[in-house]
This record gives sequence, structure tokens and C-alpha cells, in this order.
Amino acid sequence: MFRQSIFKNQAGEGQLRGTEVRRIEAFSDAVFAFAVTLLIVSLEVPKNFDELIATIRGFFAFGISFALLMSIWYEQNLFFRRYGLDDIITIVLNCTLIFLVLFYVYPLKFLFTLLLDKQLFEGANTSPAIGVQNVPTLMEIYGAGFISIYFLFYLMYLHAKRKRHELNLISEELFDTRTRIYKCFVFMSVGAFSVILAWLLPPGMAGFSGFAYFLIGPGLTVLFSYRTKRKNKLFRR
Repeated sequence: MFRQSIFKNQAGEGQLRGTEVRRIEAFSDAVFAFAVTLLIVSLEVPKNFDELIATIRGFFAFGISFALLMSIWYEQNLFFRRYGLDDIITIVLNCTLIFLVLFYVYPLKFLFTLLLDKQLFEGANTSPAIGVQNVPTLMEIYGAGFISIYFLFYLMYLHAKRKRHELNLISEELFDTRTRIYKCFVFMSVGAFSVILAWLLPPGMAGFSGFAYFLIGPGLTVLFSYRTKRKNKLFRR
């Protein structure tokens, strides 16, 4: 299966304990597939040029939303390949994760459709899809979902760290697990910063709080640069 093949060449980066796709992963794949279907299900065959342009705008929003969903799927897949956990705590955390993925599909597409149509800042020729006074709430809803998803990943990696003796994690693998925990903190901190900005900024400018997510790139660059140097020093690479 795709889950197995995507990491088959990473054995040199640590032991892959999840060599077989478990039922919880198969169920997760079905949920992610359904979430992608929900993103595009509203698209219809355009009947005129104006509808074609509107559909193309929808495809851009779909593309960004799809990429975000796949980044979550990738992180989840990485976790199961690395640790192969299927205990009750892991199942509960994973089920909560995919529940949030399903719940946030439409808010996610709604947000990026607004951003790409420039309705948040410039308005449109038709009636706006959202009032200016509601923009902070929209950004706070998105930020809360973003924080919640990576908080669940944080709990999953923390759970794997606590089961290090049962999993027989070597020192290098334990170091990498801590790095992934710190990675989740970066995502959650950026999400929290965006929510704070949405709350503090005037309603007409609250949409700019979304630019806070561009801090993820520099944040991860600093984190992985520091952790890589420390890892090389500790394990004498």
C-alpha cells in the first residue's frame, strides 16, 4: 500500500516499527479520502464563462486545502511508521485527530476561498460572504483547529516518548522524538500568535492575522538547524 511504500527507503533514519498498515490507519485513510471528497463535492460543471472563472477560483482554494490535509496525513503516517503503536491511547488520540480533520474541512475551504477572492479585504461585486465584524471569529476558529490538530500530534509523540522502553527506542530515536515534540510546539505557538492577532486587531484588519502562519518556515528552519547540529555533536556524526 501507499503508506508502506512511501517510507520504505527511510530505514537508515531509524527503525520502522509500523511495517504493517493497521485497521486504525486504514480507517484514517478512508476518512482523509472522504475529507478530500467534501472539499470538491460542491464543484459543478460550469455553464458559462463566469461560472468557469468561479470554478477556477474554487480549484485554487481546493488545492491549498488539499495540501494542508496531505501535510496532516503525512505527519500521521510518519508517526505510525516510526512507532507502530495501536494501544487505546493512540487510537483515541488518532480518532480525535481525524474527527477534527472532518469537522474543519468546510471552514478550511471557506477561509481560503475568501482569501483568494479577496473578499476579506476588498469586498466583491456581489454580497460579501462574511461581514467584517465576523472576520476575527473566522480566523480564531481556524486558529483553534490548527492548534488542536498539532496539540494532538504533540500528545501522540509524547505518548511514544513515554513508551520508549516498550518500543526499545535507542538514544538517537529518542532525540528525534523530542525534536518532533518541539516541532509541534512551533506549530501551536504560531497558531496561538495568529489567534491573538485576530483578537487584538481591528475587525477590518483581522484577516492579516493569517500572515502569522508564514512564521512556521523560519521557526522550523531555526529548530531543525539547532537540533541537527546538536544531534551531530551528541552522536558524533
